[in-house]
Amino acid sequence: MLRQDVSVRQSNIKRKHLIYSLFTGLILGIFAGTPLGWIAHQYYYQHSLAQTLLCREQNKNQPVAVVDSICGRAF
Repeated sequence: MLRQDVSVRQSNIKRKHLIYSLFTGLILGIFAGTPLGWIAHQYYYQHSLAQTLLCREQNKNQPVAVVDSICGRAF
């Protein structure tokens, strides 16, 4: 019969490793999240502005106060 040596390995996770892992994740999140957030913000801003301008164009024959109450202000 073959004999297999089974060794039990202890986990060497220490607080120092967890802190380094946390900082690494934060740094990667900042570098990846900032451009994605900026792109999402630009898309939302342009979409919102386009909707406001379209609404203003559709209601251009009404007084300014009425258009502001319907469509909101563009800026």
